Amino acid sequence: MNVVGSEGAAHREGKHTVHWFRKGLRLHDNPSLREGLKGASTFRCVFVLDPWFAGSSNVGINKWRFLLQCLEDLDRSLRRLNSRLFVIRGQPADALPKLFKEWGITALTFEEDPEPFGRVRDHNITALCKELGITVVQKVSHTLYQLQNIIDRNGGKAPLTYHQFLAVIACMGSPPHPEPSVNSGFVEGIHTPLSDDHDEKFGVPTLEELGFNTEGLNPPVWQGGETEALTRLEKHLERKAWVASFGRPKMTPQSLLPSQTGLSPYLRFGCLSTRLFYYQLTDLYKKIKKAFPPLSLHGQLLWREFFYCAATKNPNFDRMLGNPICVQIPWDRNAEALAKWANGQTGFPWIDAIMTQLREEGWIHHVARHAVACFLTRGDLWISWEEGMKVFEELLLDGDWSVNAGMWMWLSCSSFFQQFFHCYCPVKFGRKADPNGDYIRKYVPVLKNMPTRYIHEPWMAPENVQKSVRCTVGVDYPLPIVNHVLVSRINIQRMKQVYQQLSNYRPHDSFGNCSNYTRPSQNPYKNQNQPELLSVGNPDQN
Repeated sequence: MNVVGSEGAAHREGKHTVHWFRKGLRLHDNPSLREGLKGASTFRCVFVLDPWFAGSSNVGINKWRFLLQCLEDLDRSLRRLNSRLFVIRGQPADALPKLFKEWGITALTFEEDPEPFGRVRDHNITALCKELGITVVQKVSHTLYQLQNIIDRNGGKAPLTYHQFLAVIACMGSPPHPEPSVNSGFVEGIHTPLSDDHDEKFGVPTLEELGFNTEGLNPPVWQGGETEALTRLEKHLERKAWVASFGRPKMTPQSLLPSQTGLSPYLRFGCLSTRLFYYQLTDLYKKIKKAFPPLSLHGQLLWREFFYCAATKNPNFDRMLGNPICVQIPWDRNAEALAKWANGQTGFPWIDAIMTQLREEGWIHHVARHAVACFLTRGDLWISWEEGMKVFEELLLDGDWSVNAGMWMWLSCSSFFQQFFHCYCPVKFGRKADPNGDYIRKYVPVLKNMPTRYIHEPWMAPENVQKSVRCTVGVDYPLPIVNHVLVSRINIQRMKQVYQQLSNYRPHDSFGNCSNYTRPSQNPYKNQNQPELLSVGNPDQN
């Protein structure tokens, strides 16, 4: 490997490329990277440890660990191409131009970021590059479609019902096919200038170097990286019987646990291409069924696309105020109740088990997401969906900004409507999903000896039973934070009042579309599958 210093770098002739990784942490189906390599003399792949990733919320240790594993895997893959990953600390607008000058860069490539923050950042970087005479190429590969095309075909506004969204994409045909992986043949004759102190300057940091205390940290349930993503995809597709009979997910207690074929965190970080997943599913279905696949087969990817599309031109998508598609609901503020919910201390074992699994492992099943989101918002605590969204953003490995905000608006009945008078009972719903309480025993071990009869409502256990299992409710395990039967009735009435007021007018919104303000009696999702919100991968779920 040639070592090239910075002196005279800016005066070299030829094409000298930097590919900037953000999401899209993979070599397969990476059209912008492939474009950058065409005709290049040198190339460097960079990842900026950007404060926005940590600063957008208090990003949890599991999410950081997953990201670092993705970067380590990417570095290993690049080594096989006689290259390396350059991990840079700082803000892109500060760090990148300095390095471009030092390295004599003539071309920058990156995957298009459809989310509002990313669009602003990329616009600013592109303007800086123009000043420096650097060519910029960005290509779509994080979503199935170019989202602007969907918006243009819908009269210049994002479709705000899933049915409308499906109607638009039906006119567009299938998404582009994934591009072949970058391999050694593709980079032949292109070299990466490296220095002896590369690891010291540009190596992937450890959690400890980022300031995390890793003492007592459990081994990861999810291993980050493209290599793991492709292995899981292969296992996922081996279940031909599942693909052949795809329909409504069948719920079993085992579904609540992470699966070896789960894919959602890999889609979120772009270790797995959505287009590759889409077409692998399509091809397998055609092989088995000899027919074109139904929409339900690609449903989870299309829900992801729908939320991305709705968010792309709406910088306030993650908040209630100033968000034209969000119903303004007078939520309560209750910091103590919010903390108990976030830390799995509500006194409802089903809810507490879910929140404990989320904190420990970084993933929960989509049915579990529905349960805890309803409980926090319109079901029991009447706390704003924004607060729940922030906790999920911190802890969920697959917590995409667009999908996460969309899902919380949906489940709190703030947008993308469900019928608000349907409410999940934390006892009955939990018992249906986990009848023997095995899930609760795993994640709330203080209740592990509680008889099955009382495991979902331990406060109902007689005192002698509580003593015999060494779990006194109110001492060893909290009393229920609310009376569910009472507060759920009150909250349904509160929501009913909000919607009755809404039904009297149609406020103008920036999308030029008022159909999102639907009367409570209407259900625009009738006969549509609900979003499974990218909990992709459980054998019984998918």
